[in-house]
Amino acid sequence: MSSFHIFAKNLITMKNIFTLLFVVLMSIAATAQNTKPQPMTQEEFEALCPTPPMGWNSWNKFGCDVNEQLLMGAADAMVASGMKEAGYEYIVVDDCWQIDRDADGNIVCDPERFPHGMKYVADYIHSKGLKFGIYSCVGAYTCAGRPGSMGHEYQDALFYARTGVDYLKYDFCNNRGTNSKTAYTIMREALKEAGRPIVFSICEWGSTKPWEWGKGIGHLWRATGDIINMWDGREDWGGHGMVNIIDLVQDLYPYNGPGHWNDPDMLEVGNGGMTTIEDQSHFSMWCMLAAPLMAGNDLGNMSDDTKRILTNKDVIAIDQDSLGIQAHLSVAMGDRQIWVKQLANDEWAVCFFNRSETEWNLNFNWNDIPEIRATGDNYKVYDLWQHKTIAKSTKKNVVNNIPSHGVLMVKLTPEK
Repeated sequence: MSSFHIFAKNLITMKNIFTLLFVVLMSIAATAQNTKPQPMTQEEFEALCPTPPMGWNSWNKFGCDVNEQLLMGAADAMVASGMKEAGYEYIVVDDCWQIDRDADGNIVCDPERFPHGMKYVADYIHSKGLKFGIYSCVGAYTCAGRPGSMGHEYQDALFYARTGVDYLKYDFCNNRGTNSKTAYTIMREALKEAGRPIVFSICEWGSTKPWEWGKGIGHLWRATGDIINMWDGREDWGGHGMVNIIDLVQDLYPYNGPGHWNDPDMLEVGNGGMTTIEDQSHFSMWCMLAAPLMAGNDLGNMSDDTKRILTNKDVIAIDQDSLGIQAHLSVAMGDRQIWVKQLANDEWAVCFFNRSETEWNLNFNWNDIPEIRATGDNYKVYDLWQHKTIAKSTKKNVVNNIPSHGVLMVKLTPEK
């Protein structure tokens, strides 16, 4: 073969190599372009949470004792227990999953508790048809002393997006006097820039009245200090019993609605600090308040009563009503209260709440509830815990014996 032919052959081979290299480089460039986050608009962000979020959070029961087996087991139990079918969807790990930052400032999860990394956990939870939530904090350190997000907001938001996070609980510890609205706005912008739909839970304990500024910044905001696992009481560090929480959010109903929810903190149902009757009242009132329903118990070890309470679809439907209206206290008779919540389709939810230490021998005229009297309508009365119609007309008094710390919770449907 002549030198010319050898040269020509090599030229053709080199051309093929350069062509192949060009195609590979263009493919890489196209892939990089396609995977670049597409920032969310403010309208897209605000539309992420039209009804109060429902799920489970690790903190109330397990505190810092979290690991990947716990979270994946909670996902399994949420499906097996019927909670997923009832509407629960988020598995949220609270504080203590993170342990450090690397040399580049990237957040590092605890390698002993999460040996496969957080994306492995997120992928497993997603495989169950559920969503994954995570925790961080405004400060440089979280409430448990782990790395917070101060100065790393955009870096952390990208980590959440790449991990597959669907929900962020963002605490307010060690904030160094930071303005709360500013701090939460920064993280909101970081989440939008990261491009993944992530529900944003503001957790600054109601200390700076987030109901006045939180709409459009977060999807829900803690309106109170932490709940404690008891009916009534308060701890020096700021914890509140269940009925104390209700008192704190009682007048906040004007600020509640689709995409912006008052959060009276997570549920203590099934954690043993209250009786079954009190747990049922706790769940009833959270649903009347259109509150986020974040279970806080051991999902893998639930009693039949706990499961019955948490999966009551009739009561959950009141919480998830499309109008998103928080109930208000309509009639107060000392420790005996009547709460009213307007629903879609001209329906109403009414909760007779007996906070007293004695049974309430109820014999009450429906027209003494101003909201019901004002409609002039007659209603069929459906008991949401007995799952049956208890009266076909509100022309007669409602008669019932409500135990101490118990409720009668009903739905009123206009009679045609």
